[in-house]
Amino acid sequence: MLEKIKKLFEKEGFLLDDEQAKKFNVYLQELLKWNKVHNLTAIREPEEVIKRHFIDSVSLVRCFESINFEWKGKHFVDVGSGAGFPGIPLKIYLKDIKLTLVEAVSKKCAFLEYIKVKVNEDYEVVCERAEKLNRKFDVSVARALGKFEDVKELMESLADEYVFILKGSQLKGEWLKDYNFCKVSLSFVSESYILWKKL
Repeated sequence: MLEKIKKLFEKEGFLLDDEQAKKFNVYLQELLKWNKVHNLTAIREPEEVIKRHFIDSVSLVRCFESINFEWKGKHFVDVGSGAGFPGIPLKIYLKDIKLTLVEAVSKKCAFLEYIKVKVNEDYEVVCERAEKLNRKFDVSVARALGKFEDVKELMESLADEYVFILKGSQLKGEWLKDYNFCKVSLSFVSESYILWKKL
């Protein structure tokens, strides 16, 4: 599976070293195992998990590069992290970031804590609703978190520098009043959009 993971990432322009590929493989196996019992994600096919969860999460890096955002050493908060997306793939890929995952569902928090040990990554899990969090981070990120209009204020309240929201193939004109967007092309989906704002 390691070579398969490397190839799929490479096809989209992301090169993994052996350690990163191993971590993604462990993440994949554990996610599939937990999914049978806890239903953490609707996607159950290994290759689809790699593409639609791991690579899609890492595609944020394209946006960082296109706007010259210097991410090294920054503290990211992943709001409504679920099974760890996009936060954990970003941490494995970028290495040099600090990460806090915020998730309100306890079984998902348990998985996030478990995976932390399994993939040997250092991040913090906060098991509560993001609305209750009275903290600031450099960057807030979210994926599939709900309606943009409902989440943007929350995302902005948690960040000092940047907000990034992965919106898939959706892009509405009214969102662009105070947000910019990056267009990301991946071979397995139609064009996807990441909304971003510099605070």
